[in-house]
Formats: sequence, C-alpha cells, structure tokens
Amino acid sequence: MRRRALALAGVTAVLAASTAGAATTRVVIGDNFFVRDGGRPTVRVAAGDTVRWVWRGENIHNVSVLRGPVKFHSGFKRRGSFRRTLTQPGTYIVYCSVHGYPEQWMRLVVR
Repeated sequence: MRRRALALAGVTAVLAASTAGAATTRVVIGDNFFVRDGGRPTVRVAAGDTVRWVWRGENIHNVSVLRGPVKFHSGFKRRGSFRRTLTQPGTYIVYCSVHGYPEQWMRLVVR
C-alpha cells in the first residue's frame, strides 16, 4: 500500500512539473483577421502550451482546424475567448468557417 502511495505521489509530481513551464499565447480575432489585418500570421508554441483566442470587433467568428494533427472547433462567438491546450506537435491551419479559407486563416505550429 505504501509503495502504491509513493508511486502515485511520484506521478503527480512529474505531471505538475511538466505543466509548470507551459505558456499561454494570445491570438486576437478581429473582423476578418487573426492576430493582425493583412498577411497570414504564423504562431509558434511548444507542445503543452495553451493558445487563447480573444474576439474583438463586431462580427461573429469561430476557430476551426482545417488541417492538422488534431481537429477542434470553438463554436460561434461575437465576444469572449476560447482556449485550447495543444499537446500534439505539428502544423495546424486554423480558420474562421464563417468567413472561410483562405479569407480568414492562420498557421499554428506546435513544436
């Protein structure tokens, strides 16, 4: 029983240490752009980091993965935010399905 408790404590410590260095990256969603108007942004994060998309502007938008190792979708919003912790490395093409690809998209690279 004591051995099991020590093993569980060790696993808990490793999990806590692995998430302690995780960062959160903020991406702004405006009317028909991610991050900035013009150009297509590339955001780079480490596996285990969180990306937080923040809505600005007047129009309804969403966050959807067009291509990538893992698919996710934020739902449609006019304001607020959506966060996703990314654990699967790779390149994600993220877009707003309201405005479509290639109108409103970004590249998200998880190392």
